[in-house]
Amino acid sequence: MTYTTLISTEDLARNLDNSDFLIIDVRFSLDDESWGETVYQESHIPGAIHADVSKHLSGEIILGKTGRRPFPKSEDFVKLLSNWGVTKQTQVICYDAESGLMAASRLWLMFRWMGHDQVAVLDGGIKSWQTEGRSINQEIRGIIPSQFVPNIREELFASVDEVDAVRNDPDHCVFDSRGAEGYHGGGKYYDPVRGHIAGAGLADRAETLTKDGHFRSRAELKERYANLIGNVAPSKTIFYCGSGITAAQNVLAMKHAGFDDCKMYIGSWSEWITDPKREIAL
Repeated sequence: MTYTTLISTEDLARNLDNSDFLIIDVRFSLDDESWGETVYQESHIPGAIHADVSKHLSGEIILGKTGRRPFPKSEDFVKLLSNWGVTKQTQVICYDAESGLMAASRLWLMFRWMGHDQVAVLDGGIKSWQTEGRSINQEIRGIIPSQFVPNIREELFASVDEVDAVRNDPDHCVFDSRGAEGYHGGGKYYDPVRGHIAGAGLADRAETLTKDGHFRSRAELKERYANLIGNVAPSKTIFYCGSGITAAQNVLAMKHAGFDDCKMYIGSWSEWITDPKREIAL
């Protein structure tokens, strides 16, 4: 069996000794970027390796041009996956502190960017794993490097120009994945400009989860996104967030609900505001 969106803690526990499984700890905090590596070194799901958002999942930031979390160059990410020993047979499992609300969904999307669909996010994250009393330790899986061969899928993403061109088009949908407060320019901001892309709707990524931190059922998610996009094709639906991380949770949830691939605007708000001519709203 392969997993392409989510995996339960039960299914992961049954596969801890499966040599085809690669478990990646991608815990991350916007307020302390060293936190993820610190807690990983203290303990993690047995055998997991660590991925750092800044070091591994992001590329060069160009002031005045890129957002805060641009993708790395494709050749650099291919080299990383080769160093991690990823092959066509590898089942990748990504987890973070909760249900992919931070970086696990971003890494899931990056694997799909490379054409590797055997990747899933741990539903409930390490929080659920520990709540259930499952083992954690400091074991690290031994890795044999591979020669990862990508099948790059740029169609999964929208550029800033595409977003600008379709944001007011009724045949397209552009959604801000932050909460209502951030959408309207309130709360804590990591960027110097507040608000949202003019013409964008609101699709709070936190609403994909239940109160206990698990993803909602496929039926609930299907209803949610059907109500959001109406008759618009998923391929013409674009999600963004503050820096290009948390919107991936909407992309994952929509895929899990059974929709065709939608798009993510990786540059997100932090790229949009680099040009003061781009229209914003509160």
